[in-house]
Amino acid sequence: MAIPPHYTVISKKLKKHLKLRKISIEKKYFKLVGKNILWFTLGGILGLFFFISFLYIGYKNMHTNRVYDGVLVDNINFSGKDPSTIQAFFDQKNKIIQKTAITLNSDGVIATISAKQIGFGYDSNLLADQAMTVGRSSDNALTNMSLILQAYMNTINLPPAYHYSEQKLNSLLQPLQKQIDAQPVDPLFNFENGKVVVFQLGVDGKTLDRDLLKNEIIEDFKNSVLNNKPQMISLTMPVKKISATDASDVANGLGIKEEVAEGTSLFRGSDDSRIYNISLAASRLNGVIIKPGEIFSFDQTVGDISALSGYKQAYVIDDGHTVLGDGGGVCQVSTTLFRAALNAGLPIVERHQHAYRVGYYEQDSGPGIDAAIYSPTVDLKFKNDTGHALLIQTYLDTDQEQLTFALYGTKDGRQVSISTPVVTSTAPAPAPLYEDDPTLPVGQIKQVDFAADGADVYFTRTVTKNGKVIIYDKFTSNYQPWQAVYMRGTQT
Repeated sequence: MAIPPHYTVISKKLKKHLKLRKISIEKKYFKLVGKNILWFTLGGILGLFFFISFLYIGYKNMHTNRVYDGVLVDNINFSGKDPSTIQAFFDQKNKIIQKTAITLNSDGVIATISAKQIGFGYDSNLLADQAMTVGRSSDNALTNMSLILQAYMNTINLPPAYHYSEQKLNSLLQPLQKQIDAQPVDPLFNFENGKVVVFQLGVDGKTLDRDLLKNEIIEDFKNSVLNNKPQMISLTMPVKKISATDASDVANGLGIKEEVAEGTSLFRGSDDSRIYNISLAASRLNGVIIKPGEIFSFDQTVGDISALSGYKQAYVIDDGHTVLGDGGGVCQVSTTLFRAALNAGLPIVERHQHAYRVGYYEQDSGPGIDAAIYSPTVDLKFKNDTGHALLIQTYLDTDQEQLTFALYGTKDGRQVSISTPVVTSTAPAPAPLYEDDPTLPVGQIKQVDFAADGADVYFTRTVTKNGKVIIYDKFTSNYQPWQAVYMRGTQT
C-alpha cells in the first residue's frame, strides 16, 4: 500500500528537528567542558605563580646580603658569600699584585715601576657590588628571576675590574719622556757657484709613545695577576720617530741623501806648517760635487799648490830627498780621500805610492794604503759610477789630529771588502847620512830626513753588487829603503 504524501513530509521534519536538538546538546556539552578546562588552567597558572613567587621570596630571603648561587667573579665562585668576604678576598690578592714590578728600557734609559707605586690592583669594592647586583639590578621581578635562574643553571661569570692612579703613572713617565724625546734636526744644503757651502744631513727625532706605553704597562700588570705571585717584567718602551724635513729640491735632484762612505787618517806629530797645509787643501775639497759618471781629479780640484795660493813650506819628497817645499802635507789629504774612495767601492783610475813609507800614513793603517800627488804629473783619480752625485765633506779634528773625508750620495747596494796589507819583502834603512850646513852654528845638528825600512806591499779590494763582483783590484807598493839625514852646523 502506498504511503500518503503528508506522512513523508512529517518524517522529514521530524528528522530535521532531532538533528538540530542533537547539535544543541553537543554545543552545550563542549561549552561546559571548555569552561571547566579554562578554570582548571587558570587555577593551575595561578597556583604555579604563587608557588614560584613563594620559592623566589624564600630564595631571596635565604640570600639576604649574600651573592646568589652561580655568580662568579674572574672565574671564582662566590655563591652565598657576603660583600665583605669578596672584598677581603681581592684585597688579599692585591697585596701580592702590588709587589709586581716592570723594568722599562729604551736606548740606555732604564726605570722600574711597581704596581704599588701606581696603586694598581683589583677594585674589590666594585667587584663586591657587581656580584651583589646580579638578580637585584632591576625593578622588574621577572628580569631578576631570569638572571637568578640563569646563574643557578649555567653560572654568570663577571669580568675582573681593576683600578690604578693615572696621575701617578703620568708623573713616573714624565722624566722618562724628557730623557727619550729628541727633536729632529732639519737638513741644510746651501749651493753656490757649483759648490756646497753649507751642508748637514737631516736627523730624525724621536718621542716616547706615552699612551701606548701606559696601555702596555697596565696590560702587563693584568696578565701578571694570573701567576698569583710577584713578577719582574721587562718591557721595551715604544718610541715614535719624528721625521726630519726633506732636504732641498737641489739635494733631492742630485740624490744626496745619505753618507755612502768615509776615509780617515792621523797626522800626529805634524808641525804647525804641515797642519796648516792639510787644513787648507782639505777645505778646498769641502763641498765639491762629483757628478754621475765624472772622473774626479785631485790635482784639478785642489788647484795650484804653492806659496802663491796660500801654502806654507813643509817637508816634501823631491827628487829622492825630503826637503822643505810649498804645500808639504797635502799628500795626507790625497791619502785620506783615496781611502774614502776605496771604502765607497768607486773605480780607482789613477793612484801612486810614495817613494818610501811615511810614518803618518801608518798611524791608523797598515802600510801601502796611501796616495801621493805632485801636480801636475802625479794625480789621484777615481770615477763616480753610483748613478747619483757625490758630495765631499771635510772634517778636521785638531785635538785628535785626524782628518776625515765623508762622501754623501745614494747607496746603490754595493759591498766593499778590503784585505789586510801583505808585506812580501823588506829591506833595512841605510846608515844615517851627515852633511855640513854652514847656516847652522858649530855643534848644532838638525835632522831633516827620517829612516824608513823598504818594503814590497800589496792589498786587494773586492766590490760586489747584487751578489756579483763588479770590481776586483790589487794595489801594489814598492817602497825603497830611506836613510836618516842630519845637517851638521859649521858656522863659526
